[in-house]
Amino acid sequence: MARQLPAGETRVGPRVFAWGTRTYVMGVINVSPDSFSGDGLSDAGAAVEQARRFMAEGADILDVGGQSTRPGPVKTDDGFEEIAPDEEVRRVLPVIEGIRRALADAPISVDTYKPAVARAALDAGAHMLNDVMGLRRDPELARIAARARVPVVVMHNQRGRHADDVMGAILEGLRASLLIAGEAGIARGDVIVDPGFGFGWTPEQNIEILRRLRELEALQAPVLIGTSRKSTVGIALGGAPVHERVFGTAATVALAIAHGADIVRVHDVAEMVQVARVSDAIVRGRMPGEGP
Repeated sequence: MARQLPAGETRVGPRVFAWGTRTYVMGVINVSPDSFSGDGLSDAGAAVEQARRFMAEGADILDVGGQSTRPGPVKTDDGFEEIAPDEEVRRVLPVIEGIRRALADAPISVDTYKPAVARAALDAGAHMLNDVMGLRRDPELARIAARARVPVVVMHNQRGRHADDVMGAILEGLRASLLIAGEAGIARGDVIVDPGFGFGWTPEQNIEILRRLRELEALQAPVLIGTSRKSTVGIALGGAPVHERVFGTAATVALAIAHGADIVRVHDVAEMVQVARVSDAIVRGRMPGEGP
């Protein structure tokens, strides 16, 4: 049965997302050479071609990111090596502009927590902000989204924080993000929540997030989750490297949908579109061609 949300639907650029009717698939376009998933692209043309392929495979939205949040040897307080905003802009702008020219009907999200990058990306044609800091590192990002009247994904980031209760900490963090968004003037229906799978949690805690995902319904907001190719999947498979985590990712995607996910953020679009469609047929009773 379709889950009913107060907002009902959210417009992301050229498309409307009707929450509760089906699961939407977000394809990851990494333009960071040190991406953990091994799919980082340094050529804008190659990134645009990947975007073409993703949309042809059934992606509903493209998420372009130039800053890797992969833990590394040189770290900020947030646990990864930070690049300058100018460098991040240099990486993502040609890709966003290229996608807008090539795929006019493709909703584009920019994966950034930096105000300068967000402004440049929106000016270049991005339709949504995806902030792994949940607006809590710099609330200016919320004001930028409000002025541009674009939706925003707020993720709970547990890095550097202590928690006795996994889902309690996530709910508390996401409520703080929702408050920042509301104070900035972002419409409640334009905020999507992400529990932050893999950001500051142990593998066991990540599994617990999946098991308890439906508790996020208390926030009455669409739920996005990104489990794709992450280390917890590899550990559960006995140490499988990144390129051998597709089937493990598929298991997490199917179970996330069963527990209420509205958007799954993935690297392997063709495979996960199939997983989402079959999962929707089981969980939502939705067969191909039905509904929006």
